[in-house]
Amino acid sequence: MHAHHKSKVVNGSIVVEGEPLDEGTVVTVLVSDEHGFTLTPEEEATLLESIAEADRGQFVDARDVLKRLP
Repeated sequence: MHAHHKSKVVNGSIVVEGEPLDEGTVVTVLVSDEHGFTLTPEEEATLLESIAEADRGQFVDARDVLKRLP
């Protein structure tokens, strides 16, 4: 199951807002800063869905994509 939680770094540790996560929960961290990226809520939802698809093995290998390029 995938859920989206906002978090921030406090004293070098990532602090997740909202309900505590279960011990051993695997998380994906996306980092943005002044040199990073800004996503609209729609873009963020698309990115998170793409990550979920990749986690389920639903992705195209980059080599296959590159072979199809002219």
